[in-house]
Amino acid sequence: MMRRLVRSFAAFVYAATLLAPAPARAVEAHVLRFTEGIDVATLNPLLGSAGVIQSLSAFTMAHLVHVNARGIPEPELIVETPTRANGGISHDGKTITYRLRHGVRWSDGVPFDADDVAYSLRVVADKSNIIADRSAYDYIAGFTEPDKFTIVIRLKEPYAPFVARAFTSAELGCLVPKHVLGPATNINKAPYNALPVGIGPFRYTSFKRADRIEMEADPNYFRGMPKLRKIVYKIVTDDNTIFTELQTGEIDLWAEIGGVLGARVKTLPNVAITLGPSLYVSGTYLNLSAPTLADVLVRRALRLATDRKFLFEKIAYGIGTLSESVVAPASDGYENLPRVPYDPAAANKLLDDAGWVRGGDGIRAKGGIRLALTAALPAGYPPSSQTAELLRGYWEKIGVELSTKSYASSQFFAPAADGGILQNSKFDVALYSYAGSVFADIRDGFGCAYRAPQGFNSSQYCNPTVDAEVAQYAQTYDARKRAAIAARFQKRVDDDVPTIVTYVRSFVYAHTPRLVDYHPTAFGYDGIMTLDVTP
Repeated sequence: MMRRLVRSFAAFVYAATLLAPAPARAVEAHVLRFTEGIDVATLNPLLGSAGVIQSLSAFTMAHLVHVNARGIPEPELIVETPTRANGGISHDGKTITYRLRHGVRWSDGVPFDADDVAYSLRVVADKSNIIADRSAYDYIAGFTEPDKFTIVIRLKEPYAPFVARAFTSAELGCLVPKHVLGPATNINKAPYNALPVGIGPFRYTSFKRADRIEMEADPNYFRGMPKLRKIVYKIVTDDNTIFTELQTGEIDLWAEIGGVLGARVKTLPNVAITLGPSLYVSGTYLNLSAPTLADVLVRRALRLATDRKFLFEKIAYGIGTLSESVVAPASDGYENLPRVPYDPAAANKLLDDAGWVRGGDGIRAKGGIRLALTAALPAGYPPSSQTAELLRGYWEKIGVELSTKSYASSQFFAPAADGGILQNSKFDVALYSYAGSVFADIRDGFGCAYRAPQGFNSSQYCNPTVDAEVAQYAQTYDARKRAAIAARFQKRVDDDVPTIVTYVRSFVYAHTPRLVDYHPTAFGYDGIMTLDVTP
């Protein structure tokens, strides 16, 4: 899902008794009401980082390809996925030709053609725009438009993931309409971002901030009308309220649930459960630009002092997969690295040997710098605060002080231009989930050139050797050779500890049994056209 889409630890521990639910609402056939418990600051996936934007964009926005459940790109606004076999990708891997469908219209009825693709490429190339993830697009050397239905992109070097990452449903990104936004290419503050025009089975009709986002079936969509007639995304960030609304029928779907709620919701009567994998790597992300965390020995000590298995089992309720790598198992090139054990004694020795000395208050210091850290948390997610409290206890035992600061989710996940906490690296420690990709190209989250606010490397991590190896991986079309390269750079990142990886999330999707043909995958939804809420 969303490239640079991020998630918080979204779950809630409920009291033993709950108020009796209100009477259920009347069922609205062909109307889907859902939530992911996340607020939204922008609906433009080129700019936003909240993961729910990718879910909404799958319904509404313009993509060249759709990535299916197996991670394979399929044609959406093009007639055929470019490959070397069909000549769409040149033998040297540096030229990619997209042939567009005829007869496609934007959701406002205006025809779509290569001018829109060319304009979108110029928007992404405009460095004044705070693009959430431009790592794939930075490979572009130039492009031509031979005719109104052909775009030829020239890459600076071969980049095997390009077709699966550029303007696809599996990433936070989309094509944008020239007739609405152009000819100027700076879109940071464009009104369009609040109610975009796209090309999908649905189109946006309203965005009532802090309340709801509404979509209707798009009569201009080239594949025809979907079965659903209306979709409402309810902006409800209180998990207790969501729990009640699921039981009363105020919502038909609660998507991407983890932790205790994922376990508890399974016990509800008259609620269907679908389990789905994800690309979200959950952990404790460390800001390496902070003086206290610039020392890799401190970062390694913090990891040794963190009982990640306990966090996974007690906070995440075992929903997901324990992992060490910053790459998700569903991604091409994933390496199952050996787990670093929980060993607070080794952590203390590491800090002792590195010259971090305990003061009278028990907190270590070195060179006048105290090991005092502040963790940034999204407000309204008790598991985040619970995790922080456990970290406080773990780290206090090795002489590290941890305090916390909470932010509204809309600010926590906001674009850099809007003061986003993550995209401006305004933290020492942050609890969230990094969204991986179809491929193990991790530069957008860990590359030197993508340190926030220029990308989503909020940890400010930079290792030129890792960059070089990821670049080599990305240039390689041979899958076996890619896997060997990916294993090397994943081990290097693990040694550098820009994040203390806890687990890779799986999600519980709780929904009414009347929701049919619902197929969440690690790369988004499949079967949108047949998705329906029956009477």
